[in-house]
Amino acid sequence: MAKKAFLFPGQGSQYIGMAKDLFDKSVEAKEMIKTADDALGVNLSYIMFNGPEDQLKQTEFTQPAIFLHSIVLASLIRTIQPEAAAGHSLGEYSALVSANAIQFYEAVKLVRARGKAMQQAGIDNPGTLAAIVGLEPVKVEALCNEASVDGIVQCANFNSPGQIVISGSISGVRKAMELCKANGAKIVKELTVSGAFHSPLMQSAKDELLISLEGTPMYDAKFPVYANVTAKPVTNKNEIKNLLHQQVTSPVRWEETISNMIADGYDEFYEIGPGKVLQGLVKRINPDVKLFGIDYYEDVEKYI
Repeated sequence: MAKKAFLFPGQGSQYIGMAKDLFDKSVEAKEMIKTADDALGVNLSYIMFNGPEDQLKQTEFTQPAIFLHSIVLASLIRTIQPEAAAGHSLGEYSALVSANAIQFYEAVKLVRARGKAMQQAGIDNPGTLAAIVGLEPVKVEALCNEASVDGIVQCANFNSPGQIVISGSISGVRKAMELCKANGAKIVKELTVSGAFHSPLMQSAKDELLISLEGTPMYDAKFPVYANVTAKPVTNKNEIKNLLHQQVTSPVRWEETISNMIADGYDEFYEIGPGKVLQGLVKRINPDVKLFGIDYYEDVEKYI
């Protein structure tokens, strides 16, 4: 028997028109999307369906938009029972809701609070991210350490073999980019983002999020959720809360997470939410596992 796991995307997978077909074709989806709008006191669905893109790209809207799209899809699925889940950064919240560790209504408010806090941290402590392709993780970490005399910089995402994202102050990241180029990286590319996510420059967001986390009821997960911070499965509610708090300034260990899940016997992965980013990463980590993407109503229809 195949062991199935759900994967949930993070920031960057949003697109204008996301979840519109779900809203139009499913009463349950429509109710959930309206509930989210009410919970936030913001017409989030209008921004998701119509843009403008500049607004959808703002972290305080991007995060709840991707979360909402993912969770609506997950709750429409009837015929697949996942035995584990994981999510990339923001996607970890979707994974936890799918495992009943956080209730949908509470989680949508929590995710918006996280997005707002991260957006504000990006304004208060401007920073950037860069993608580094073609160097080993230990090498990139060493070069970040070397570059940190010029400013804060660390590995933010270990995405797949040879694909790492670094994060920090503009001066620190640009110095690390120079060093990575000089040391044989195939691609070194600065990314357009609103903050230095998963770096110490997010400390104020981490402090802010703690207040929201403390006020959010959490439950033990009904199946293991592999955490970004440790790449290991977690079900205990207190541990979950602590890991979500740590996650804001810690690297996302995605490659390790997927490798650990495969080692634990999971061999069928479903990316649930907008885009195909995680399917691409999983293919690079291990081309032998079965992969499915569920983004549109026609994708989810097979499993209703």
